[in-house]
Amino acid sequence: MATKIYNKLVRDRIPEIIEADGNICVTEVLPDDRYLQMLDAKLDEELAEYQESKSLEELADLLEVMQAVVKARDWTWEQLEQVRQEKAAKRGGFEQKILLKEVLEK
Repeated sequence: MATKIYNKLVRDRIPEIIEADGNICVTEVLPDDRYLQMLDAKLDEELAEYQESKSLEELADLLEVMQAVVKARDWTWEQLEQVRQEKAAKRGGFEQKILLKEVLEK
């Protein structure tokens, strides 16, 4: 049985999905301060400026960029929101603060 180490914030339903495949996962529910750190790490690639400042202004800049991308690809904000809702229904959000620590593969 192989073990993969993740130590990353995952959507709420990811452990359930992993276990449905017959694997065993080790998780931890994060305290609020650690949860925020892991959210920042999850966003790191796209949010380098936000990571540096931790400011609302940088987060607003990200939203502005997202709106520009949506427009440039001829999508609508409503389409983006619909996709978000569908993914949340299928895989969950991040409300439960689940840290996927390990998966013991079958």
